[in-house]
Amino acid sequence: MALYFGTDGIRGVANVQITPDLATRCGNAISQMGGKKVLIGRDTRVSGNMLVCCVAGGLTSGGCDVIDVGVLPTPAVAYLTKKYGCDFGVVVSASHNPPEYNGIKIFDKDGFKLCDKKEQKVEEFMASMHLVENSKMGRYIHKDDMADYISFLCDCTNARLCGLKVAIDSSNGATGKSAKAVFEKLGARTFAFFNKDSGVDINCGCGATNPQQLSQKVVSLGCNVGFCFDGDGDRVIAVDEKGCVADGDKLLYILAKSRLEGGCDQKVVVGTHHTNLGIEHALNRLGISLIRSDVGDKYVGSIMKAKNLSLGGEQSGHIVLGDFLPTGDGTLVALQIAKLVQKTPLSTLARVDTFCQANLDVVVKDKMQVINNQVLWQAIKDEQQTFDGRIFVRASGTEPKVRVLAECKNKSMAKKVANRIAGVIKSIEG
Repeated sequence: MALYFGTDGIRGVANVQITPDLATRCGNAISQMGGKKVLIGRDTRVSGNMLVCCVAGGLTSGGCDVIDVGVLPTPAVAYLTKKYGCDFGVVVSASHNPPEYNGIKIFDKDGFKLCDKKEQKVEEFMASMHLVENSKMGRYIHKDDMADYISFLCDCTNARLCGLKVAIDSSNGATGKSAKAVFEKLGARTFAFFNKDSGVDINCGCGATNPQQLSQKVVSLGCNVGFCFDGDGDRVIAVDEKGCVADGDKLLYILAKSRLEGGCDQKVVVGTHHTNLGIEHALNRLGISLIRSDVGDKYVGSIMKAKNLSLGGEQSGHIVLGDFLPTGDGTLVALQIAKLVQKTPLSTLARVDTFCQANLDVVVKDKMQVINNQVLWQAIKDEQQTFDGRIFVRASGTEPKVRVLAECKNKSMAKKVANRIAGVIKSIEG
C-alpha cells in the first residue's frame, strides 16, 4: 500500500499532510531516482511558493539542476520536461481540490506520469535524505516559457478560430493567462472568467467541478461554446450554446466519432469504471470499442501506452490526446472541440443518450478500512442481484472519502441504490 501517493500524485492539506519536510524529502528522492535536471511548475495556490522552494531544495541538495517555470498548467510541464531534455518534471498542485490543499505530481522524461512501481521507489527514497558534496550541488534557475507552450498548442490545433465566441472559466488557476492567450492567438473572441491568481479562491464555486456559472454566461453573452478548466488545467468540461454541460464522457465520444469520420482506423478508446454505460453503447454502435481502466488519467494513459492507443479519457474531463501529449491537457482538448464547433453546434455534437448516474461522496475517517470491509461488499453483492445496472465503489485517491456510483436507466432507482450503499458505509464507521 502506498504511503504518500494516491490516484494523482501526493495530495493533502498544505502544512498538515503536505509539509515542507515532505516536499523536501520528495525532491531529494527524485534526485536519487537518477534525476540530473528537473523541471518544476505550479498552480496559483498560496502554498505553491513554499512547496516549490522545498522540492527544489531537496533536488539541489541531491545534486539536481532545477528549472522553475512558475505558474503553468500541468500539461505544459509535461511538454516542457521532454522539450528541455529533463529527467523528470514536477508539478506542485492539488488539481481540482480546494485552496487549502496542495500536492506533488511527477512526470518522467517523456511526459508520462510515474507508474505505481516508480512511485513506490520514490517513497522508499523519501525515508532517508541523500546529500551530495558541496561542489556537486545542483543549480536553480527560473525560466518563463508560457509562450513556448502556447505556440505548441497552436501548432497542435492547426486551424483558425475566427468568428468563434468562446467563454473561458480558468477556476482561478494555472490556465488563467494561457487559455485566453491561445484562443485569441487563433482568432477567437474570448470572454474570460475566474482568472484571478491570488491563490486563495482556486476552484471555489467555479471551474470544471462547478460549470453552472459559466453555463449562464455562455447563454447571456451569446457564445458558441464555453470551457471550464480545473485548477491545474489538465481537465476540461464544455458548455454548449444553449448552456448545457458536456462532461468528459461526451467529449470523449465527440472526439472518437470525429476521428472515425476523419478516416482514423484506430477503433479503440480508453475510459474508466466511471465512463457512462450509454457512452459505451454509443461508441459500440459506431464500431468503436471501449476499454475501462482504473479511475485516474495516469491509468488511462498507461493502458493507452501499453496498447499503442491515441485517445482516452475520464468523465471528470481528463482527456488524453496521445498524438500530441501523453497526459491530459484541458486547453488542447478545448481547442480540438472548438474546431468542430466552427462547423457544428456543440449541442448537436453532444447529442447522445446516457444512463442515469447517482454519484455520492461519503466522508470517512479511514477510507481503506471501509473499502476493505466485507460488510460493504456483501451489501453491494446483494443490491446487484436485483439492480438492473452498475454499482461501483472506490476509495478516493485524493481525499478522505469513499465514492459511490450507481448507474441505470431509472434516475430514482439509481439514487436509492447509491443512498443505501452510502448508508452501509456510514454504519461501518459507526
